[in-house]
Amino acid sequence: MTAHPRRFLTLLVAALTASAGTLIATTSAASAFAPKTPPLTTPWTSQVSTSNPLPEYPRPQLTRADWQSLNGIWQFAGASNINIPPTGQTLGEEILVPYPIESALSGIMRRQDYSYYRRTFTVPAGWSGKNVQLNFGAVMWQSKVWVNGALLGTHEGGYDKFSYDVTNALKSGVNEIIVGVWNPVETQDIPVGKQRISRGGIFYTPSSGIWQTVWLEPTNAAHITRLDTTPNVAAGALDLIVQAANASGQSVTAQVLSGGAVVGTATGTVGGNIRISVPNAHLWSPGDPFLYDLRVTLGTDVVGGYFGMRSLGKAMLGGVLRPTLNGKFVYQLGTLDQGYWPDGVYTAPTDTALRFDLEQQKAMGFNMVRKHIKVENDRWFYWADRLGLMVWQDMPALASGREPSTAGRTRYEKELRAMVDQHKGITSIVQWVPFNEGWGEYDAGRIADLVKSWDPTRMVNHDSGSNCCDSDPDPGNGDVIDDHVYVGPGMTRPPTATRFAVNGEYGGLGLRTAGHEWPTSGKFAYEWLNDSNALTNRYAQITSRLVDLINTNGLSGSVYTEPTDVEEELNGFYTYDRQVAKMDLARVREVNLRVLGAATGATLSTGKLVSLRVTTAGYTNRYLRHANGGARTDVISAAGTTTDRQDASFWVRPGLSNSACYSFESRNFPGQYLRHRGYRVYKEANDGGSTYNADATFCARPGLSGGGTSLEASNMAGYYLRHRREEIWMDQNTGGSFNDDATWAVVAPLWRSGADLTVGQNRSFRVTTAGYDTRYLRHRDGLARTDVITTSSSATDRQDATFTVRAGLADNSCFTFESVNYPGQYLRHAGYRLQKASNDGTTTFQQDATFCAMPGLNGGSGNVSLESFNYPGYYWRHYAEAVYIATNGGGNTWDATGSYAADATWNNANPLG
Repeated sequence: MTAHPRRFLTLLVAALTASAGTLIATTSAASAFAPKTPPLTTPWTSQVSTSNPLPEYPRPQLTRADWQSLNGIWQFAGASNINIPPTGQTLGEEILVPYPIESALSGIMRRQDYSYYRRTFTVPAGWSGKNVQLNFGAVMWQSKVWVNGALLGTHEGGYDKFSYDVTNALKSGVNEIIVGVWNPVETQDIPVGKQRISRGGIFYTPSSGIWQTVWLEPTNAAHITRLDTTPNVAAGALDLIVQAANASGQSVTAQVLSGGAVVGTATGTVGGNIRISVPNAHLWSPGDPFLYDLRVTLGTDVVGGYFGMRSLGKAMLGGVLRPTLNGKFVYQLGTLDQGYWPDGVYTAPTDTALRFDLEQQKAMGFNMVRKHIKVENDRWFYWADRLGLMVWQDMPALASGREPSTAGRTRYEKELRAMVDQHKGITSIVQWVPFNEGWGEYDAGRIADLVKSWDPTRMVNHDSGSNCCDSDPDPGNGDVIDDHVYVGPGMTRPPTATRFAVNGEYGGLGLRTAGHEWPTSGKFAYEWLNDSNALTNRYAQITSRLVDLINTNGLSGSVYTEPTDVEEELNGFYTYDRQVAKMDLARVREVNLRVLGAATGATLSTGKLVSLRVTTAGYTNRYLRHANGGARTDVISAAGTTTDRQDASFWVRPGLSNSACYSFESRNFPGQYLRHRGYRVYKEANDGGSTYNADATFCARPGLSGGGTSLEASNMAGYYLRHRREEIWMDQNTGGSFNDDATWAVVAPLWRSGADLTVGQNRSFRVTTAGYDTRYLRHRDGLARTDVITTSSSATDRQDATFTVRAGLADNSCFTFESVNYPGQYLRHAGYRLQKASNDGTTTFQQDATFCAMPGLNGGSGNVSLESFNYPGYYWRHYAEAVYIATNGGGNTWDATGSYAADATWNNANPLG
């Protein structure tokens, strides 16, 4: 095919219609067959054709005009093995190909270890003199294929394409095809992803047998079998390797087309690298997913394809390692797309349904999708390419919970290689993910290096979620540090000089939807919400935290769980049947776009403390700070003095003269802001005048150096906050290192507490909620709670409510609270409950026992709110006498809004004991 991408599908449908008349029915009448009723029906269940299901051309990357679908009704029978094909026999059941045996759409809807498929076909007269290829999109897991009783071969692998040249097995007139399949699922060491015979919870119904399109096509004896395309943006060209059968060393010609016009041509040989010029290349990106057409000729064999011009890499931007697309940092905001359907299980009922999931994710503002331990059909990748969604492609995992056998490792690596090789030409794939959470993992470092050797152009994420569930140590290989944090989002490890950091799974917010749930018990979510509004609010709340993680912690990507419910999992944006949107999707889009804006440097979080670090090479240990009023940069570390660290920490406020921009209030001089005057920048008290307000307002712009944030004066267009000879100026671009000097990394504050407590002093914390302000936080039997305590209460009660303020165990700019009557025991959170426990010296304890003091959420002189160090946004909150770390609007009962601000505000009172 040579069509422009926008006309591509139209031409494919036309080609299909022209060939549809050559389809031969099975030996049973189509009218006698009907699919079974699925547990849930999608909007497309009733649209499935029993005579010509999934009629679209199945291979957009290697198109030929002439082909014949073998999808439709086949005969079917269960078996005890697949060694003796039932040649010439009428099988007792019927199945609709290509829907998995366990699916309702297949018409079988049961588990079957071994089974046979059978149908007949005739070869169109117009194919005379041609070789005939029998193509399988995918069969789960082992298959044997016979044509007219001749065994063509045995294939193992549930996710890769394979073909047989059936020419020598054909006869004139009616031909018989038999496919035997065996799917042992988790009983053998094979890549199965989330399929389980013992399904439930986060594991799902198996998808045995033929689950992608089966089809015939006529070819020359010497014919093209694959196009390996690699866009080479630096060279302004496409690098192409043409794979072919029976054509070693033969000449091929390749043409690149745009809008039907040829823009580049090159000639080379089969198996060799061919570089085709693409002048003034129109680059592919999520915001502009432009695709070129490709036409390749080998003798009289002419095939079509497509590709996008884009570059992938990683670069140190703003002092943080980031993934790059076309040389720029593009934050990768995605979902955990599992690709399951209540009617077709692994197979979407129609191509429109397949496209729907990706279209909705794009419409919600996502620019990436993580295809979770499943490999989709070629048309799914085409839609990702065309719609503009970057793809993290997982390798389907071996069964978890056991050490893989030698045979299992061999199978895994064979199928892993096939996945990489067969998808090299997919523009949207930006990352390979060999392992997930340690499931079936072995030799992770070697496997990461192996994948990189097969495809050095893409990033390799050796094990998504190795922080959460992987017992093996991180080998440090690959390009990515990937943490899973539920509910999150979060990250437990920072980026390094060689690996950027992502949060590969977070979220999992659940909502029950009567009439749209899988009809089994054991419903699962990481956190439950009561209605759509609460669910949307909670999504907006947790996802908004990504802004700080991007700006202050160096996060480069995140994956929300998940686009739709899947069987018992009820944490989707949509119900499993795709009938109900569970959130306000317009609000989802709004918060997602805000996150993407933060990644460009154009969005900061107001109400947060931040520090501004220099990004100029050789000076990245310097921070913007005020000293004696004048702003400057100094070398400041986490061990620096309190004054230095506080002077370099600022509250981000809405711009005093323009709320769409920002003002920076001194952390330790409230009411004083950074402002420019005479081109220099100072810390000065707000005099309330319009000149001051304008001079103290800065608009965040994408970093001029390609990463971080640049701050433009709101009242002096083209003038940016810039360090020069240690001083801070408002300057225009003067060349040289200006772009670097005027780009700042917005990072975690050097002083994390926004309110002061006196280390070494004993304090008690009194409830401020009206009607409860005689109650104090105290420990009793280990757990923290509130009780009415007065000066006449027992000594034990008063001592239980008294704590010595210590420097934070995890960060000395925050605080830890030691029991006065149990020295060495501290307040810490565990399971969200605040409690007294002995310091075991672990990092987890130290973080759980560290809290950053903030001005009281409900205001009031002498009041303070205590924020968890490792659960940002979670504060001490009393609820029904117990004390938790809680977040406003969260899914737990103690998170409920109500009087949250008052309940999370404590009076920093004199000690009771």
